[in-house]
Amino acid sequence: MMMDDDMENGGLGPYQDRPRTFPNMRSKPYVPMIFRILMRINIRVLFVLLLLCLGVVFYIGASTSPIIVFVFSVCIITFILSIYLCKWVLSKDEGPPEMAQISDAIRDGAEGFFRTQYGTISKMACLLALVIFCIYLFRNTTPQQEASGIGRSNSACITVAAFLLGALCSGIAGYVGMWVSVRANVRVSSAARRSAREALQIAVRAGGFSAIVVVGMAVIGIAILYATFYVWLGVDTPGSMKVTDLPLLLVGYGFGASFVALFAQLGGGIYTKAADVGADLVGKVEQGIPEDDPRNPAVIADLVGDNVGDCAARGADLFESIAAEIISAMILGGTMVQRYPSGFILFPLVVHSFDLVISSIGILSIRSSRDSSVKAPIEDPMAILQKGYSVTIVLAVLTFGASTRWLLYTEQAPSAWLNFALCGLVGIITAYIFVWITKYYTDYKHEPVRALALSSSTGHGTNIIAGVSLGLESTAPPVLVISVSIVSAYWLGQTSGLVDESGNPIGGLFGTAVATMGMLSTAAYVLTMDMFGPIADNAGGIVEMSQQPESVREITDVLDAVGNTTKATTKGFAIGSAALASFLLFSAYMDEVATFAQEPFKQAGNYLIDCQVDIAIPEVFVGGLLGSMLIFLFSGWACSAVGKTAQEVVNEVRRQFIERPGIMEYKEKPDYARCVAIVASASLREMIKPGALAIISPLVIGGWVLALEGEKNDHHIPPLSCISFTHLSFLWALSTVVSAFRNSVALVLGQLVKFAHEGAKVVAALLMFATVSGILMALFLNTAGGAWDNAKKFIETGALGGKGSDTHKAAVTGDTVGDPFKDTAGPSLHVLIKMLATITLVMAPIFL
Repeated sequence: MMMDDDMENGGLGPYQDRPRTFPNMRSKPYVPMIFRILMRINIRVLFVLLLLCLGVVFYIGASTSPIIVFVFSVCIITFILSIYLCKWVLSKDEGPPEMAQISDAIRDGAEGFFRTQYGTISKMACLLALVIFCIYLFRNTTPQQEASGIGRSNSACITVAAFLLGALCSGIAGYVGMWVSVRANVRVSSAARRSAREALQIAVRAGGFSAIVVVGMAVIGIAILYATFYVWLGVDTPGSMKVTDLPLLLVGYGFGASFVALFAQLGGGIYTKAADVGADLVGKVEQGIPEDDPRNPAVIADLVGDNVGDCAARGADLFESIAAEIISAMILGGTMVQRYPSGFILFPLVVHSFDLVISSIGILSIRSSRDSSVKAPIEDPMAILQKGYSVTIVLAVLTFGASTRWLLYTEQAPSAWLNFALCGLVGIITAYIFVWITKYYTDYKHEPVRALALSSSTGHGTNIIAGVSLGLESTAPPVLVISVSIVSAYWLGQTSGLVDESGNPIGGLFGTAVATMGMLSTAAYVLTMDMFGPIADNAGGIVEMSQQPESVREITDVLDAVGNTTKATTKGFAIGSAALASFLLFSAYMDEVATFAQEPFKQAGNYLIDCQVDIAIPEVFVGGLLGSMLIFLFSGWACSAVGKTAQEVVNEVRRQFIERPGIMEYKEKPDYARCVAIVASASLREMIKPGALAIISPLVIGGWVLALEGEKNDHHIPPLSCISFTHLSFLWALSTVVSAFRNSVALVLGQLVKFAHEGAKVVAALLMFATVSGILMALFLNTAGGAWDNAKKFIETGALGGKGSDTHKAAVTGDTVGDPFKDTAGPSLHVLIKMLATITLVMAPIFL
């Protein structure tokens, strides 16, 4: 990214004479093309076009269902509220000029990287869309789709359109998260000069704006897609598609969202943690200067990374989580609608519409105190955030119960809605417990982190050992909670009274779907707390770089420490929701396989794993083993990417300190732009290595397929086997890191045996093993990294020798080890898990 040369030699006067003034590092303000086009349109014309679009949307919604109209109305109202929050935040002052100049540099760095990264992702998405289109031209269609006139070409166009829309919306979600954070950080810094409560309120409302937009886009995007397909295909009219099959057309949307989220999380995570590690190792450990000190050449890159890694990537991540959960629940709801009301399909949309309402109330409940003095006692920000979360939880219980009574009541089973309301309560309680468990293991107010900090007093090695053991131990409570919640929700669903034509209970899987909805029913507020963290972190950096009084830094330090905890707790929440969502997507995959195979996939009984996927079959077991291997390989490559990029940053920072000795005495300016450029280019380059698996695997596995081509018997051959090796390799080489490897292995292993649906079973085993391994690995990485970070923060409060002590240096080492754990590999893993599941939904027919 290009920056002005005046940061090196402009006429700004000697550095020591202007300790609070930083060079203007802005090249030019960046505005996305879509906004530039809209800004050129006359405001009246734009207003008329907006009304016309709203009219079309509501007409389509009214032609589909009154429930869709309700969803549209709630989303639009909350969008208006988000505009109010945005204007409120932007109305706050940016503080003195030195703060504004630092904020401008952070903003330009973040927007420049975002533009480059998402430009790369968009090109990959277009190529993958072409691959999906070609695959769908050869895949099977259901009898219902054939009867309604939806052939392979129409199915391909629908899936590609859904995929591109999901990718676009996920990208917008990421941009919104970054856009607000790079503008709110300086306003939080300025407010910290007056009071901690005002700074907290600005950070929360800025995060709330992003959260409402992200969740609202996920809900309204799926609702518009559903309503459009409903009207366009004439669903439920004679000779057309049934509404029960309509959710299967939405899987491309979830795949597009997960595709963008994975690469956004991976690239952003590499950027933020490589810069952070490089800045800490040289600045804190070697030079002994404070965090975010203006003398550190990597400090701007570190602050930029908070926005592209924690804000942009997290927005895309949660967008994908909600989209995947809604679509999988709608698919399972479609199986219920064969005998019960259509409310089972639309129920997820209503739940998340209420999420927007109750989370907005929780966000607005956090207000500034009357005492605006900076000398007033600093309240515990975590306690204030917890109060808002408690308000949101109480409202979630009430609205969830009302939603189940409204949409899930049926005369055949009058009490079923109550069972499903209890399933939602199980999910809400699970979310709350998950947040509490993660907070216990990562907040320095509790014993685990304090014990970790104490271990730093005996050296770097004992700190690492204690952190690893803490992370391993922390996997037990969440797994127990997930296990209890799944079994409880399944049992409540099974005993709801809903049965099929043969009288067998069928509500178990939908009960787990409702529990997942309950867990995500406060997603907007949870994302608000997550966005709060990087905004507070950036605010602290701006205060430190602009050399504000110590009292202001104390306020931002408190907010930063709480932000670390909220980031860790929300990551734990995301992992828990990913576990339940993956279980749902796996169940939806089984239903889709049964639909395309035109026969039940289960052989006997009601339990999913026992009768449907037999891991005693060698090929199925190998598929599961490959799934577990994939998790560890992916994690290793993600951490390695951070390490390699951090080495470049460390070398550059060391070089500047050696060649410019005046930096330490404020006589020379660091070259911030050089570190930003190194991290940006290296992070994009290192994203390619996981993608190399998608290129190499098809060549190896494809050759294996050709070698076995002449040995095939008369059993079923997947439709793609008619494509030549050259075409097969070319198409699959363009797909994602997991899809190519997994799909190719499934194709091969499916050929080696003569059992029915063996390829689908191999993929199911891979998905199950990858989910289990990935959840445990993500829990370990997230908690260990968060604990190391807050152990360092605890020592920086003055405990155990304070800043600059040997204990502090050992804690910094642990923090640098944990950085790629909690912000790169861990977050990327739970996105990868859901991406695996959505890929299986999109590609299911080729495994048969």
